[in-house]
Amino acid sequence: MDMTMDMEVFLEYGMRLLSGILVLGAGWIIGKYTQKSIANLKALDETLGSFLGGFAKYAIFIFAGVIVLGQFGVQTASLIAVLGAAGLAIGLALQGTLSNIAAGVMMLILRPFNVGDYIDFGGTGGTVKSLGLFGTELSTPDNVYIFAPNSAIWGSTLYNYSRNTQRRMDINLGISYNDDIGKALKTIQKVLDSEERLVTTEGKEPAVMTSNLGSSSVDLIARFWCKSSDYWNLKWDLTKALKEALDKDGITIPFPTQTVIYENTPAANDSKSKSSKKAA
Repeated sequence: MDMTMDMEVFLEYGMRLLSGILVLGAGWIIGKYTQKSIANLKALDETLGSFLGGFAKYAIFIFAGVIVLGQFGVQTASLIAVLGAAGLAIGLALQGTLSNIAAGVMMLILRPFNVGDYIDFGGTGGTVKSLGLFGTELSTPDNVYIFAPNSAIWGSTLYNYSRNTQRRMDINLGISYNDDIGKALKTIQKVLDSEERLVTTEGKEPAVMTSNLGSSSVDLIARFWCKSSDYWNLKWDLTKALKEALDKDGITIPFPTQTVIYENTPAANDSKSKSSKKAA
């Protein structure tokens, strides 16, 4: 009879264990499916869908865990009371994790960036791929994966290079003191006027200015506005075009130079004579 009872207990708890595993597995699968479904909703933008999808996945998995505990005789009402009483201790132990969740919620509300924006924070930069419950996934231009805790982004000064549709660019150029400044300004302006990708609306017209008289060059600035999406390609193309145009018109871009003056004074000669006599 004892053997029969042991077998019944074994079968009972074995079935509970099996059903618990199945419930947890189902919870994880349903959570992943729900996350994907929310992320693909057309009514939500990509940033909000990514965040809510991650939240729903973990909520479903936790609910499945509560059901499994109930199958093993754990009173869920008592469990919730215990969790509530231990909430302060858990919060203190998981300050970093909870701060990431809070930071994620704040970024979701204030929207300093969206999925697809290129951002820079604390010296780290990349294109945002997703905003999650605990962290943000980014990708660098050379396709390096970055996972940044939300609190690290929220606690830093954030630069969003994609938020504004237009950006201003300055290309610094130096010409020789022997060159004609007026001719150099006209050469640079001609290159800017021939570039169709520049913004030419009122107040944002391309301009060339003399900015500084350097130690070995007269410094000029080519200043213009462009679409944010054209920024880097335009910088590379115009830097090359400006150098070629200046070379064609005989305008030189000098290397840094230094002038050394030797003074031939009586005091210097006397010093040299004394040094020679001591040596003798």
